[in-house]
Amino acid sequence: VDYAGRGDLFEGLSIWEEEAYRRIQGTYPVISISFANVKEKDYESTKKRIGQILTNLFVKYSFLKESDVLTDVDRAFFDRILSLDICETDATFALHQLSNYLYRYYGKKVIILLDEYDTPMQEAYVNGYWNEMVSFTRSMFNSTFKTNTCLERGIMTGITRVSKESIFSDLNNLEVVTTTSNKYATSFGFTEEEVFDALEECELSG
Repeated sequence: VDYAGRGDLFEGLSIWEEEAYRRIQGTYPVISISFANVKEKDYESTKKRIGQILTNLFVKYSFLKESDVLTDVDRAFFDRILSLDICETDATFALHQLSNYLYRYYGKKVIILLDEYDTPMQEAYVNGYWNEMVSFTRSMFNSTFKTNTCLERGIMTGITRVSKESIFSDLNNLEVVTTTSNKYATSFGFTEEEVFDALEECELSG
């Protein structure tokens, strides 16, 4: 909803030709978070870094704390996330709770965008705390993407596909889209025509 009324961002693009998309643009609350900078050498430092990311996210939505949709218990949870000393159970449940708060405030389910979900997993594998990281991530993903009744849609992006036997084992209705998938192939990247047009515009087509 931060971009409600910002149709100008999409004017001239193919997606804006679809009335259905124009109608819903800017109407969903969106939680956007990235683990790109979670590159710690041990598990405790990783938890602390993720806690900092969650704190920053809750600061962005601090207006919720003053609204009448939150109870005293909700505000206490909010304060624990803002404390920069978040316990593991609160950290894994934070996105679930924030979704709930936003749903109650706006009256619409939430879209969650998680970028580079796999960066902490790669660091955990290299630095020897894989099992702890898998347990933490599985718990977070379960509460955020599976048992979250306030979730409209969730999208996770990363360069590493982790098997469903590990962190994704608790998720259902999971659709994996890779660079070789046909689905969405026309929605991302460049068509051949666009590549040649760009080269010509930069006078590199010769």
